[in-house]
Amino acid sequence: MTIKNLHIEGVMLITNFSQKDSRGLFVKSFSNNNNLLKKLNFKINEIFYSKSKIGVVRGMHFQIPNMDNQKLIYLTSGIIRDVLLDLRKSSKTYKKHISLDLFADKHALLIPPGVAHGFLSKEDNTTIIYNQSSVYSKEHDKGILWNSFGFDWGIENPIISERDQSFVPLADYNSPFN
Repeated sequence: MTIKNLHIEGVMLITNFSQKDSRGLFVKSFSNNNNLLKKLNFKINEIFYSKSKIGVVRGMHFQIPNMDNQKLIYLTSGIIRDVLLDLRKSSKTYKKHISLDLFADKHALLIPPGVAHGFLSKEDNTTIIYNQSSVYSKEHDKGILWNSFGFDWGIENPIISERDQSFVPLADYNSPFN
């Protein structure tokens, strides 16, 4: 298991330990034995998953304080173009975004509070597991409009929920994250 810090502070790409043999595959996507991860004191309070068709865009999601959360995500099937948008006013990458492709069984991504998350599913039946440090709170659940911050998703007619279409554009959002 290796860890790489990405261009948004606190976002870490974890290369999973995996072992394949005649029985199939074993993957370790997280371990608190790693010194860097141990310092984060990441405690999982909720786990859920999503399954998406090819062409689905989900995002850009986050929870605001006092229910903001750290997330560890990974795929058990499929491929996504993962997109992260920094909403922390004190960050040197405030309002900046990054993207990367994540593949099933290869990587996990650690996302700190104050960073909005979204993705484009690049295969049918793409399944993402979300481990979160806080539980879902409808009143704290927020989002940024998926196409309002200058990212080219590379798709003309994505499948997007009404909820995700209703989020405010980044230019109109007053972030509570310092």
